[in-house]
Amino acid sequence: MPRSTALTLRFVQLAVGLFLYGASVALQVRAVVGVSSWTVLTQGLENVLPWSFGVITTVSSLVILLFWIPLRQKPGIGTLCNALAIGPAADLVLWLVPEPGTLVGRVLLFVGSLVLLAVATACYIGAGFGTGARDGLMVGLHERLGWPVWVARTAIEVTVVVVGWLLGGDVGVGTVVAAFAIGPMVQPLMRHFRRFPWSPVREARPTPATPVPDPAPSIRH
Repeated sequence: MPRSTALTLRFVQLAVGLFLYGASVALQVRAVVGVSSWTVLTQGLENVLPWSFGVITTVSSLVILLFWIPLRQKPGIGTLCNALAIGPAADLVLWLVPEPGTLVGRVLLFVGSLVLLAVATACYIGAGFGTGARDGLMVGLHERLGWPVWVARTAIEVTVVVVGWLLGGDVGVGTVVAAFAIGPMVQPLMRHFRRFPWSPVREARPTPATPVPDPAPSIRH
């Protein structure tokens, strides 16, 4: 495949992944059973700022990128696209999708949002254009301060949930479920998005003559 064609298809994959990511976040909000950690913070900020959910998502992403400077992280084009695209996508889906009228409907919507979030995450990361602002913050703390990744991730997640909850964000069962479910859901999907002919980190399909890949390959950006 020509390099220019592969690059174009990677950009398409990035755009689709980021739109679906914003949509999945909006569906979590509409489900009203608790949202993931950063969404808790965004909802809390909605209570104190005269901006829409999507605008706050975009502005907060840009603010987080400022913390990359002392951590010496370098954003990729995917990082900037992530910061600018997810917020508008979330606002659009929030405008289109109403809150379900029953508990069963809200639970089903939340489950669907988690599946969509996992697919969207694997899709945009698989395009190979760099991490999002929030993931880069975790990586920066790990590399510059020597914190284990799990410590950096936990410290960030707990901080944003507590601050968001104090500001009135929606903390519930869904918050806990999202915290434990997203990683295991994304991991197996990554290998599928690496099998595209244009993938920068391509994985071959197992054949009788090909060793079966490690069942839990690391996610590389």
